[in-house]
Amino acid sequence: MTVAAYQDGAAASKLQPTTVDPTIITNVAQVEQKLTDIQQFYERTSVFITGGTGFLGKTLIYKLLTSCPGIENIFLLVRSKRGKDIFSRVEEIFDDAMFDKMKVACPKYDHKIRAIAGDCMLPNLGISPSDREVLVENVNIVFHLAATVRFDEKMKTAMQINVKACRDILDLCYEMKHLKSVIYVSTAYTQCPQKVVDERFYEPPIDSKKMISLTDCVSDTMMENITPILLDKWPNTYTFTKAIAEDVVRQNSRGMPIGMFRPGIVIATYQEPVPGWIDNFYGPTGVIAGAGTGVLRTLRADPTKVANMVPVDLCVNGIISAAWDIAERFRTEIMPDPDIPVYNFCTERSNCITWGDFTYTTIKFGSMYPTLKSIWYLCYTSNPNKVLHYLSILFLHYAPAIFFDVIALFIGRKPRLMRTYKKIHRFMDVIEYFSMRQWEFKMDNINALWRKLSRADQKVFFFDMRQINWDFFLEQYFCGIRKYLLNDPMETVPEALVRWNRLYWLHQATKVIALLVVYKLVFTIWGFFS
Repeated sequence: MTVAAYQDGAAASKLQPTTVDPTIITNVAQVEQKLTDIQQFYERTSVFITGGTGFLGKTLIYKLLTSCPGIENIFLLVRSKRGKDIFSRVEEIFDDAMFDKMKVACPKYDHKIRAIAGDCMLPNLGISPSDREVLVENVNIVFHLAATVRFDEKMKTAMQINVKACRDILDLCYEMKHLKSVIYVSTAYTQCPQKVVDERFYEPPIDSKKMISLTDCVSDTMMENITPILLDKWPNTYTFTKAIAEDVVRQNSRGMPIGMFRPGIVIATYQEPVPGWIDNFYGPTGVIAGAGTGVLRTLRADPTKVANMVPVDLCVNGIISAAWDIAERFRTEIMPDPDIPVYNFCTERSNCITWGDFTYTTIKFGSMYPTLKSIWYLCYTSNPNKVLHYLSILFLHYAPAIFFDVIALFIGRKPRLMRTYKKIHRFMDVIEYFSMRQWEFKMDNINALWRKLSRADQKVFFFDMRQINWDFFLEQYFCGIRKYLLNDPMETVPEALVRWNRLYWLHQATKVIALLVVYKLVFTIWGFFS
């Protein structure tokens, strides 16, 4: 593709999202005139967030500070890490470029942020008695986002962070004197053995109390040995322990105003703070980054299955709105112990993309916006057939890796490519379960919540997945990966296109040479046996 073609294509693809930018309130006069129902709910409240240093947590903090101006305090559970205290870690959160826009709209944001020292790996979250008292006396709304998202996490660690910490959070919430709403963020895949997932609680793989007792009694070695038996139909410790945690929520609600939010695969932002912002390589993001750099050339995925991906900013808007809805339900509920509402937040069947669409758009935008970080031409396919997939790995991953690692050894450099592919293949094994299957997620509650919102709230807290412009979103997603993860600014695209053309011809020449070698080999073998 030439530079001129890139410019024409980029201009043609500048599709606009279906919603307008949300109103960011910058002065008191505006606050008095324009507060929506949800903004009024958050007026003069204190919020407690676990997992605030993560991808979802940072987006939630941004949205609360920019769109809910009346919030008094945001308490963040933070642990010391790698020699950095909690205050340094909180400062690091706001060093991210995603907060640049927020710092203009809310310059005194730091007056509202309060760090609470704690750790989900410790009993009672590691919160000191004095900090616990502050939370009990002041917090109105709780968002429990903290979790280990490593799919291959050891069972004991996953149980501590995903299950026991959830129980400890609910015990803390039960003590809070002015509690209005609690949101537990789960995942749509806790019930992955089911083909149809309703917005309700299911029987857990094992009763949560029994599983906690088992974890406490059994040694680490024995727990690892029995993990495959415990998992049964669940593909990994992440989905298994999150399913156990849902049972903890059900058994420990004790009449509190609590709800559960189940998002699909959470990826880059659709609009806020900027389209395409992302800070991790998890899930489909790793696929795009790997394919765009020419490293990943095959993924075992069924091109006909729906890719259940949701933008993180829409997910956060849904979470904020759900907290308001839970408080409204609890306030107007006649029965003293109302049912716990569950919100599935997933791709809508009426407006979805398949893994085949995902592959096509990855190639399309990868060709429009190549990166200088690429080591080869984009050559990537979805292979639902296991044999073809593993043959592709053998010839397109391992063979080049061995070749270039041998060259590296000869010139005195450290071989890295084979080690890189081993990591990539572990990641591919994890995502394969989800890219080869499809579920039907019922979304009656989340759609009813959307209809319940006023027009003003629908504008400020937009989360209707039926209105997503997927072509616009995936273009921004690819550009965001290029900019925020590969650290390759968009200004380098013309230069990258020149390099991309060279890689294209090198790729074609390599294919011709490979075909000639195969032809020669077959011809030699044929002659030998003749």
